[in-house]
Amino acid sequence: MKDILKAVDSLLSDTGLGGTWLSLSTYAVLIALTALFAWLSYFVCHKVLAPLARKFAAKTSVGWDDLIFNAHSLRAACRIVPAVVVWQLLPAVFWRVPVWQDLIARATGIYIAVMSMLLGISLVDSFKKYEDRRHSSLQQYYQTFCGVLKILVIFLSVIVMVAIAIDRSPLTLIAGLGATSAVLMLVFKDTISGLVAGIRLTSNDMLHRGDWITVPKEGINGTVEDIALTTVKVRNFDNTILTIAPQALVDGTFQNWQGMRESEGRRVKRLVYIDFRSIRPIDDAVRQLLVSSYGFKPGEVEGRRVNLTLFRLYAERHLASLQEVNTDLLFVVRQLEATNTGLPLEFYFFLRQKEWKPYEHLMADIMEGFYATMPDFGLAVYQRCSDRQ
Repeated sequence: MKDILKAVDSLLSDTGLGGTWLSLSTYAVLIALTALFAWLSYFVCHKVLAPLARKFAAKTSVGWDDLIFNAHSLRAACRIVPAVVVWQLLPAVFWRVPVWQDLIARATGIYIAVMSMLLGISLVDSFKKYEDRRHSSLQQYYQTFCGVLKILVIFLSVIVMVAIAIDRSPLTLIAGLGATSAVLMLVFKDTISGLVAGIRLTSNDMLHRGDWITVPKEGINGTVEDIALTTVKVRNFDNTILTIAPQALVDGTFQNWQGMRESEGRRVKRLVYIDFRSIRPIDDAVRQLLVSSYGFKPGEVEGRRVNLTLFRLYAERHLASLQEVNTDLLFVVRQLEATNTGLPLEFYFFLRQKEWKPYEHLMADIMEGFYATMPDFGLAVYQRCSDRQ
């Protein structure tokens, strides 16, 4: 640069300029050359090096380089290069005016810090898109720690910018922050508690993206779309989106249906209240009907057999015969403690179908079949009748 400075002085002197005009013209030419070099460095990075980096990343078999060398991150990196060129050329351009050199150097340093912060945030956001597998707990750690890294990048960048502006060492400012640690803890209280809660959720395998959860107290019943540092985003089945703090999930109670989705069946648990007045020993007509239409053997209906006993036996046999019912899991039709609204009869079994709509229809078909069959056994469902005027 000194050679260029001498050449510029020599050329301008040959034009007849002298004194102040020669000095101003020299500065103007040097500033123009610095701007030209900065533009050329940006052009080479943006038009040559960045496309080469993206092509190289696309040809490799690994996936992490595609995240690093994405268009947004490379554009942010290209914006830093011209500022570095200006930073290096400033001493040669303004060597006679140290005040201007110091001011422009500080402004350039702050610009580099800002662009570096944007580059850091872009890289962190790129890694947030990394997918190991759909329900991987490792992905949740990425989501949580990427949020922390973004805060750390912004925090350090602000310290560097302030240090450049007041001409102090960033380490000095960081050391001085010890006195304000209590204030920082107060400011980042929600962030820290969210981080700890997020780690507890993921490390204990309590929650993942894609899980179906219900939080009745908060009106949440849907699929987890995102787990961030301070919020968990859930899309309800009515397509409304609700957010809740991870700390609220850890401190409170929520129901995760993912275990049901990964199991061999979805549970059906229904209570039917039988009218006490309809429970009686079967007569000959019912006995004949059960043998002819419901597959009972004559020996099973002989004697003083109670209709509810036979109905429970029939219901369990019917459930065992259905392909839709997973008989490898528990299935039972049992009697519960009597109430003043009838005798509770519980149907407990598991369906292989676990998707919501088909599950509801299949469960309804099975239960409606039982409701329609009860009168053949002489049973009646308890139903409270309103008083007629």
